[in-house]
Amino acid sequence: MLLDHLSVLPILLPLATGAAMLLMDDRQRAAKAYINVVATLMLVVIGVQMVLTASADNGIEAITYPLGNWPVPFGIVLVADRLSALMVLLTSILGTSALIYSLARWHAMGPSFHTLFQFLLMGLNGAFLTGDIFNLFVFFEVMLAASYGLALHGLGLARIKAGLHYVAVNLGASFLFLIGAALIYGVTGTLNMADLANKVATIPELDRGLLEAGAAFLGLAFLLKAGMWPLGFWLPTTYAAASAPVAAIFAIMTKVGIYAVLRLSTLAFGLEAGASAGLGHTVLLVGGMATIAFGAIGVLASQTIGRLAGYCVLISSGTLLASIGMGNPFVTGGALYYLVVSTLAVSAFFLIVELLERIRIAGADVLAITLEAYGDDEEESEVDEIGLAIPGALAILGISFAACVLLLAGFPPLAGFLAKFAIISALFNPGGLEAPAVITPAAWTLAGLMIFAGFAALVSLTRTGISTFWATMSDSPAPVRLIEIAPIVMLLTLTVILTIMAGPTMDYMYALAENLHSPATEIGNILGSTVVGAVTP
Repeated sequence: MLLDHLSVLPILLPLATGAAMLLMDDRQRAAKAYINVVATLMLVVIGVQMVLTASADNGIEAITYPLGNWPVPFGIVLVADRLSALMVLLTSILGTSALIYSLARWHAMGPSFHTLFQFLLMGLNGAFLTGDIFNLFVFFEVMLAASYGLALHGLGLARIKAGLHYVAVNLGASFLFLIGAALIYGVTGTLNMADLANKVATIPELDRGLLEAGAAFLGLAFLLKAGMWPLGFWLPTTYAAASAPVAAIFAIMTKVGIYAVLRLSTLAFGLEAGASAGLGHTVLLVGGMATIAFGAIGVLASQTIGRLAGYCVLISSGTLLASIGMGNPFVTGGALYYLVVSTLAVSAFFLIVELLERIRIAGADVLAITLEAYGDDEEESEVDEIGLAIPGALAILGISFAACVLLLAGFPPLAGFLAKFAIISALFNPGGLEAPAVITPAAWTLAGLMIFAGFAALVSLTRTGISTFWATMSDSPAPVRLIEIAPIVMLLTLTVILTIMAGPTMDYMYALAENLHSPATEIGNILGSTVVGAVTP
């Protein structure tokens, strides 16, 4: 019986939990933490069940849930397909790791942390599950309202300054979102995504300009959230200034913009959209490649680890946007695998950043650059280096950092390499391995940029690792707690599992990509969903 309501549970559970914690005094922080952890772990279980249900071979590509029992497209409908289920599970996993990490000290650094955290999860899950554009806007606002409080959590001048910029930028994005939604509704008379997909091809040519203008406004809002160049100027500063667990959960927020772009571009502006088919693909392709180049340069130029992690987010976003812009199911399948791997790796890296800062000597970044430029005049004797004891926590930190380097740079043997290989292989074989085709200049350019970004990340992260663990390492043991290390190990272990289970995982991603690029069956399922008590003819 509970499984009948599986689609709405990822929204109702954090809503009820957050609302209940509003009634509790902030001095009951221990009780709030316990409730928050239990609720977030339940979301992981729900996410796993949703993925298992969505991947079951029962011929149903999407499970619909009409809220209020109104028929589609007149009422609000939730849609749980493979993509929605995957994003809900990824959100809950990142939420669990960030929450456990925050229990070390960050949850006590300001008021209402746990309440805001649950409302953020509610907004994220709602955005992934909603089947119409208006409620996508509503859940965007819920997510953003909670993220404003979390971005400012812990105070500090740099955090407040970056947080206020973040608020101003996202208010502008919300305004663009509203304009786009209003234009689309004015032209088509609907905001249900499936219904919109049916109507786009039949729009009169006289109104097509307004429809595409509305889509452009929506695209601007989504791309600003995704951090596409030049709209992502705010991202490295904001993410670097946020507290470690907040930055770790924010790693999924850029993927909300990418999710919305992928969903609408394949559903409403896919091959069956008539004159509007493929709308915006060139912008995504060129903008994505520019974002990769910008992110790679930013990674090389970063003077702090926090900003370096922020630019890694931009590289991830650029790779995904350019892959979507290729409009090929095989490329999309590889990109979805890359989405999961890069999000887990970046989230783990944001958690590591704070721990690395504790063992670094002040000014280590400047010192590392100075050493590269002018050399080190003080040669250390080999005797001083022999027998140097490495505390256990420091060893785990070093291994975790090395794993992040391999994942973000895309070097073997971990899943980051497999993800990039899957994308590049699909770029060079757009019709599959059995149908050789001419490789386009765009495919060469994108593959070259991905490899360049990988080398840039490798060089920069290696330099950071040397300056942290070797050249300027503190003599004292790393002051790290178990609940800070455990979430990082958990996230990186998941990437190892994704490496081992790459075959079945890629099968899931390719099936997902095929459904996205051939949405006719899913559209029929959504529009044909029945309500309780409906009379079947």
